[in-house]
Amino acid sequence: MKKTIPVIGMACSVCAANVERKLNSLEGITSATVSLAGRTALVDYDPEKITLEDMKREISDAGYDLVIEADRSAEEINRREFTLLKRRTILSWFFAILVMAFSMGWISSGMENNGITGDSHTTAFNNQLSLILALLNMVYCGRMFYVSAWKQLLHRTANMDSLVALSTLIAFLFSSFNTFFGEAVWGARGIGWHTYFDASVMIITFVLTGRCLEEKAKDGTAASIRQLMGLQPKTARLVASEKLEQVPISTIQRGDVIEVRAGEKIPVDGVVTQAESFMTADAAYVDEAMITGEPVPVAKRVGDEVLSGTIPSQGKLRLRARQIGENTTLAHIIRMVQEAQGSKAPVQRIVDKAALVFVPVVAGIALVTFLAWWMIGGNACLPQAILSAVAVLGIACPCAMGLATPTALMVGIGKAAQKQILIKDAAALENLRKVNALVIDKTGTLTIPNQNVDFTKGDGLDDIESRESLKPHASEAMKMLQEEGIEVYMMSGDREESARYWANKSGIGHYQSKVKSDDKQALVKKLQAEGKHVMMIGDGINDTQALALADVSMAIGKGTDVAMEVAQVTLMGDDLMAIPDAVKLSRKTVGMIWQNLFWAFIYNIICIPLAAGVLLLFGINFQITPMAASALMACSSVSVVLNSLRLRFA
Repeated sequence: MKKTIPVIGMACSVCAANVERKLNSLEGITSATVSLAGRTALVDYDPEKITLEDMKREISDAGYDLVIEADRSAEEINRREFTLLKRRTILSWFFAILVMAFSMGWISSGMENNGITGDSHTTAFNNQLSLILALLNMVYCGRMFYVSAWKQLLHRTANMDSLVALSTLIAFLFSSFNTFFGEAVWGARGIGWHTYFDASVMIITFVLTGRCLEEKAKDGTAASIRQLMGLQPKTARLVASEKLEQVPISTIQRGDVIEVRAGEKIPVDGVVTQAESFMTADAAYVDEAMITGEPVPVAKRVGDEVLSGTIPSQGKLRLRARQIGENTTLAHIIRMVQEAQGSKAPVQRIVDKAALVFVPVVAGIALVTFLAWWMIGGNACLPQAILSAVAVLGIACPCAMGLATPTALMVGIGKAAQKQILIKDAAALENLRKVNALVIDKTGTLTIPNQNVDFTKGDGLDDIESRESLKPHASEAMKMLQEEGIEVYMMSGDREESARYWANKSGIGHYQSKVKSDDKQALVKKLQAEGKHVMMIGDGINDTQALALADVSMAIGKGTDVAMEVAQVTLMGDDLMAIPDAVKLSRKTVGMIWQNLFWAFIYNIICIPLAAGVLLLFGINFQITPMAASALMACSSVSVVLNSLRLRFA
């Protein structure tokens, strides 16, 4: 059984990796993938061996939370947390400005010239005020970092919050020591001393600001899911004893009769029992574009099926509910998109392994930085050693690496869904770009058969044209694919004359007629043996063997359930331009992933040495300060998310 479960409390890719590792270690869970961008866990489990409550308990012990309760909304929880985050960020900026004002001497306390030696612009009283303000900032605004870091420590793990907590605590404790004992310890030895409360406060402020911007940006990556969910109505007009009653959608049962009028969303899957419109006395016209991609309204009469989320454009109808809640076609589509967005591309698994060791490695680098400066300069360089270690802890950013892949995938899969291309898993989206050979079935896939024609009769050209027709933009789509370097092979069980005619008309140079399912499978194997990456497109049971064997499999939404179950991608509409669109989207998405990963790795490789003060050893007077480090760390995560969002306009 597969289920997508919202996860609360994840701050970075290390958190996602920790939750995923914990879930996969539990007996009864076949596989679990955790998406940081989507804040979800896609779990394949055996309900007889493990329950959702068991998972929640184990994950709660690890410091996170699974939303499994029907009366809890993950969206509402995230909304409240975001509101609280904004409030803490604003207050943290207030504290930061005050601390900077006192520490830099912008505000006079009236306590100058009291005989205490320190920074020329800072008095002992200003230091004490800064200490109080910094402590308030840590306790309220930055509380989440220390709570999370403590939980991680108890479970012998670490995440981004651990780095923030460690860096700010070091800066605060060192500054507190200097506030009360600086002159006695350092001044007596002729060593200049300073306080760094501003660094402690600004690190928290910049990280909070970055998370606000990141959450706002990530919200855009889930736009496609929200758009699909927005198609689900909240209420329905129930017909009871010829009386109409507006009721919550959750109260609808199978067999209930519901009335839907023009402009309203159909709440469930059902069968029409009554229909009328001003154009046709016995039919209403329903816009099914969100399901099929077809812009032309479809006439619905008594006995016809209607789907949840579709909208009558003319007239009104009554329907008897057949599928409700999670069993509707729309709910199935939403679930497919969610599962696809929660799945992981092969490259992401490599990044996850790197993320697990990233924080310990950064902590080790910070320690080495501290010891190196202390050994080089002795006690006189101790402040420099501490600040350099704090800067290293502040600038390191596992978040950028963790968000590089999932944000691009979420946007790419969502963009595909808007084009009526349903992608089941991220691996399919990644592999689409490698396809250089396409095997496509004819009848029902490349062409639309005429249901009113007896296919057992007729041999002439006129008969071929009357029996079936090319799907919209079929020839254009095949031409575009071939221009992209993809060889197209048409397979048909039809007679030679018909197969040749439709191959020529659609611009396909390779075709076979009178084929069986084994022939399609054999062609896929042959092409793969030649080193080609093969995509198979079909719609019937006879296509399933080839679909299962192909590197990428694509089914037609109006085909058989078996074909759609086997295939990795489903085309919901008849417009075959969706095929080259899917290939192009795959290439753009993977390109975006590598852009994000390049930025994330290059950022850390360049900035960590600069924060450690390596250039100072070569006589270059430049080093990234703790405050600048925290700002750059925040910007790195935000930049990755914003770059991924460019796919929405691709």
